[in-house]
Amino acid sequence: MKEDNVILERSFTFAVRIVKLQRCLTERGCDRSIIRQLLKSGTSIGANVREAVRGQSRVDFVSKMNIALKESSESEYWLELLHATDFLTDQEYDSIYSDCKVITKLLMKIVKTTKDTL
Repeated sequence: MKEDNVILERSFTFAVRIVKLQRCLTERGCDRSIIRQLLKSGTSIGANVREAVRGQSRVDFVSKMNIALKESSESEYWLELLHATDFLTDQEYDSIYSDCKVITKLLMKIVKTTKDTL
């Protein structure tokens, strides 16, 4: 894969947003366990994507991308929960959730395409 890879860039940018959001949620008095879960899943996406790109085989690549996909899906859940409990405004939610959905769709496509070529 190329170093100017869209999923690498998007997942890293998303992780940065999650870290910054964590600070805001802490100030708003959000439960620490929810913040921790979102921080873990939201930053894990990019870490797994990076591991996949440097993977030892195509099977390893698919495995790491699948993990990133699961983490992306989990991040969607935590964002939905934060919005439903009024810790995220509509505008904040729409912005970060749409980024997460794009990442999820990209990962789904990558996993499917790669599995089809194995």
